[in-house]
Amino acid sequence: MKKNLSIFLVFVVACAWSMQILAVDYRFYFNEQAAKKGFVAIGEKTIYGANSTFGYDLNTVQNGKDAFFFSVDLPEGNYNVKLTLGSKDVETLTTVKSESRRLMLENIKTRKGKFVTREISVNLRNTKIGRNDSVRIKTREIGKLNWDNKLTLEINGVNPSLVSLEIASAQIPTIFLAGNSTVVDQDNEPWCGWGQMLPRFLNSKIAVANYAESGEAGNTFIRSRRFGKILHEMKKGDYIFIEFGHNDMKQKGENAGAFKSYKKSLETMIEETRKKGGTPILVTPMHRRRFDDNGKIINTLEDYPEAVRQTGKEHNVMVLDLNAMSKTMYEAWGSEESIKAFVHYPAGTFPGQTQALADNTHFNSYGGYQICKCVLRGLIDHKSPLTRYFVKDFKNFNPAKPDKFSTFNLPPTPFSSIEKPDGN
Repeated sequence: MKKNLSIFLVFVVACAWSMQILAVDYRFYFNEQAAKKGFVAIGEKTIYGANSTFGYDLNTVQNGKDAFFFSVDLPEGNYNVKLTLGSKDVETLTTVKSESRRLMLENIKTRKGKFVTREISVNLRNTKIGRNDSVRIKTREIGKLNWDNKLTLEINGVNPSLVSLEIASAQIPTIFLAGNSTVVDQDNEPWCGWGQMLPRFLNSKIAVANYAESGEAGNTFIRSRRFGKILHEMKKGDYIFIEFGHNDMKQKGENAGAFKSYKKSLETMIEETRKKGGTPILVTPMHRRRFDDNGKIINTLEDYPEAVRQTGKEHNVMVLDLNAMSKTMYEAWGSEESIKAFVHYPAGTFPGQTQALADNTHFNSYGGYQICKCVLRGLIDHKSPLTRYFVKDFKNFNPAKPDKFSTFNLPPTPFSSIEKPDGN
């Protein structure tokens, strides 16, 4: 009897601990002298990793002037994050990013002595797939903020100020992203994938889990167990956006080709997603920046966009034609203006950059932002249920009239790299 009772108590404690993990609830107040009841006071000496599972990170602290990072150890899953922004002393203009530069809140303005509260949803993940398997990440991904066991927030802008932070687990739908370097969360300036811009345009009732990685093709994405990880985490009602092509077209061999291995990979992901109760959405690959003498975009992607369209028709899957929209947008910019959307920078722009960067495949933040708006426009055109999650300040976007570069003002993350992403 005593033994059975002990076993029962162990079971109850284990269940309680499990529930505690699933219902994580942190409240932080960033003023040691005036911390609110029920909140953990955060001071400049509260450093993450210094015998603490939360605190300022990446050698930064909040000083009212510079960008800073704050991290909290958490299990993987979706989290609702409530931030109070503002300052009693100065006007503030705050931009919030999460994990590897996912844009969450853009240029939130407060007047002196005024405060605003905003909510976001952040997806956390690690490489584990059940007990015995894991994602085969690349060497360049080791240490990347997307694959660790903590939530990291970047608070940036003009006089960036975080007053309080509340974190709680959230049972909400997830949009998974499967793709390559044009989609991935690029962790360093000046590179940017459209997927890391997507959370900015969605409300806190849905989360984005970006599993894309530089250099991936459809079949390598499956082989590296990235898609297997998505399936492991996917639940009924979730979505997956699938965009490949740039790297698939460079593959050689008997089974390579748009209507062979590429199409087969798309079909595999469609079928397996539906088995899990998820909704697949196909995205045609956007054009590279290559113009002819008449200012028209040259197709460098061969039949790969058409293979996506065909697959969508055959399997009754929504297709967001980013290939067509990017052509319209690039030609609206023209050859010279379009340079501003890509990684084109003279030598000396970034630390250690001895040569000019001239990349006509990969975007900077401005380019990723515009491409993301094209994706949103595709969802509107298809009357997707996902439009219910759009933020109120998103206005319908016309690829023929992209936002002017002069109007774009996103504060850069204080980390840069001149290393080109895998793939082209």
